[in-house]
Amino acid sequence: MHVFIVEEPSEAEAKTLDLERLGHSVDVFRTGAELMAAHHHDAELVLLDLDLPDTDGIELCREIRRACDTPIIAIARDGSELDRVLALQAGADDCIDKNIGRRELVARIEAILRRVAPHRRSGQAIDLSPLQIDADTRKVFLAGEPVELTAKEFDLLLTLAQHAGNTLSRRELMAGVWGTNWPIPSRTIDTHVRSLRRKLRSNDWIVTIRGVGYQMGRHHPGHPASALPQGAETAVAEPVAPLAS
Repeated sequence: MHVFIVEEPSEAEAKTLDLERLGHSVDVFRTGAELMAAHHHDAELVLLDLDLPDTDGIELCREIRRACDTPIIAIARDGSELDRVLALQAGADDCIDKNIGRRELVARIEAILRRVAPHRRSGQAIDLSPLQIDADTRKVFLAGEPVELTAKEFDLLLTLAQHAGNTLSRRELMAGVWGTNWPIPSRTIDTHVRSLRRKLRSNDWIVTIRGVGYQMGRHHPGHPASALPQGAETAVAEPVAPLAS
């Protein structure tokens, strides 16, 4: 799991070590501005200190919730009932005291993930031989070899595969994968498509429908322009125009 911690780095150090020991990856942001500038990355959980140097934590919680459905655990310095109520009303999934014990923090994270996991699992395997996508285990295999994807790369690939044969607009993909209908132009999808094409070693798996969006395609081994060397960079073919707000 990829966790964003929004807190003074010195205070986030212990949380970071605990989460990394459990196998999670962690990014730490000192301010709300740093967090919002990194919205295109793959956060699966946000630990948000309500006492930030540059912005009101409650308002930042509202901004995150307006943008996406990523689980949020707010961190209140004094743990007052008012702080907890305001955080929950602003969209946080939980609110914890600044001095929470390590084991309780991990338990609360696991509890939230158990609640959100059923809504994120599709319960199906998709076979686009030689590409296989298992929605339950969140694993992808290409010609029998595992393909390492980030969480959002997997979600994007799965969404396209579930609608194979149909073109999905950028807005539909943003809503389905990032849980938002951002009205502003974003290169987030283009970046993830470019990375997927590189990892799948072919442009043909994801087809750009100019002016509309993207569609799941198929790899044709005999096509000389399809196969790419492992690790080769792939350009996004004819990026679609941003949607109007």
